[in-house]
Amino acid sequence: MIKPLAVAIMGPTASGKTAAALQVAAVIPSEIISVDSALIYRGMDIGTAKPGTMLYFKGLREGLDDLPPADPALRAQIDMEIARHGITALHVRLRELDPVTAERLKPTDTQRIQRAIEIALLTGQPMSALIARSALPELPFSLLPIALEPSDRSVLHARIATRFDDMLSANPSLLDEVSTLRSRGDLHLGLPSMRCVGYRQAWEYLDGSTTKEEFREKGVIATRQLAKRQLTWLRGMENRILIDCLADDAPAQALGHIQAALG
Repeated sequence: MIKPLAVAIMGPTASGKTAAALQVAAVIPSEIISVDSALIYRGMDIGTAKPGTMLYFKGLREGLDDLPPADPALRAQIDMEIARHGITALHVRLRELDPVTAERLKPTDTQRIQRAIEIALLTGQPMSALIARSALPELPFSLLPIALEPSDRSVLHARIATRFDDMLSANPSLLDEVSTLRSRGDLHLGLPSMRCVGYRQAWEYLDGSTTKEEFREKGVIATRQLAKRQLTWLRGMENRILIDCLADDAPAQALGHIQAALG
């Protein structure tokens, strides 16, 4: 039985994924599924025109690792160690428990270091070993990964700045949206939703912590940093079809690859 084709169009923010998806759907009957990590939040519409988190694609293709759930008591204990000795000392400890994971993580990555230590203490095994033993899932479809990546990162940066400015000049604007969210009274900067790129910077501006110029600069810089992380992740992916997102015919190239896969 021939499996149906599922196409994953990936790329950093402002790489033109939406345009490519729409051009494909105009030619090939398709269902478009967005994996924007912030679209799950109601009322966050203007500032969520960014790609879905790469974790969703990793989970789809490789499955999610069968790791133990968080242990509140152990996590509180690790938090105390961080408060007393600092995250660098915890990273040194992780090197003893799980050198492979420690090598992969930055010494300042508090959340991931904490989780890796927690898993090692809960299971008696390094997280890297548990992940390595995870079996790849049997997918009910054939997956075609297409990556839109820039040949000139400076051009992508300019696109990012333009799109951020468009969100600020829209009616309603990003600031209008965040102002409405703030007025609800049940949100704060500690929530994952408000830590999304653009929203955190807008909140800080409305809080009076920054000027409008500083807000705009911080928002653009944060989005560029996001794009850099996304590109790093993409370039470590094997068997992806690479298309220059700056090419005028990038959507047409994507369509061509899909038509070829369909035969």
